[in-house]
Amino acid sequence: MSYAGKNLKYIRKQREWTQEEMANQLQIKRSLVGAYEEERAEPRLEVMETICAKFSISLEEFLFQDLALLNAQGAQDNGSNNSYMERRRALKSDKTISLSSMVTFVPVKAAAGYLAGYADPEFLDELNTFTLPMLAPGDYRAFEIIGDSMLPTPSGSVIVGEKVGDFKEVKNSNTYIVVSNADGVVYKRIITNDDRAKEGSENNENKLTLLSDNPLYEPYQVNATDIVEIWKAVYIIHKAGAQPMWNVDQLAGVVNNLQDQITSLKKKLN
Repeated sequence: MSYAGKNLKYIRKQREWTQEEMANQLQIKRSLVGAYEEERAEPRLEVMETICAKFSISLEEFLFQDLALLNAQGAQDNGSNNSYMERRRALKSDKTISLSSMVTFVPVKAAAGYLAGYADPEFLDELNTFTLPMLAPGDYRAFEIIGDSMLPTPSGSVIVGEKVGDFKEVKNSNTYIVVSNADGVVYKRIITNDDRAKEGSENNENKLTLLSDNPLYEPYQVNATDIVEIWKAVYIIHKAGAQPMWNVDQLAGVVNNLQDQITSLKKKLN
């Protein structure tokens, strides 16, 4: 027996959302939410994966366990009225786990909402967390990246970043996760103001240059005032065997692009 429809309704009621509001959260039609809750249809796998990621529950729990019953049992066992979601959050703040070692994970599907929710505790609570034993105490966050702009780092890699509290801490040519109002979440190298000043750039104090490792992509500038967060990349996680291979056409394109950039730089210097 699947509890998907019943659990979807329970999660929605816990947050006091209408079916329209839940549909907006899942980016599906309101009629589908009604069909799922009334068990006239079974949610598609991608919808269930979105629900599980958004509300920090496993697919097995969502499909095969009655969350309302778990909530009631948990409240009885703990002598409290804590909801299932609240108990999930309590696990994250377990005193036996150092909060400084917890890494909040932002998957690609959550990146769009991250710009609005990066400072919202409720939004962050909905994201999954993990620990890495090699991390020193600090403020860390992990971001899934897609695309080939940072090759040879493959698409789908997870970048573990440490929070940068001051732009002055940014080191020239190091890699960072940059969260800005213009571009959302991107993974790039940052060229510092001092380095760009040598190239004769104007208004350096108000802009940062973002550079891709893949030279097929042109560097570009963003306004410093447009940036809301910067995370220094400390670890890169990707699947074994996921390292991409350059083909001959790509290598030829890289060489031509580098030659164009060198020619342009020489003109600026002259």
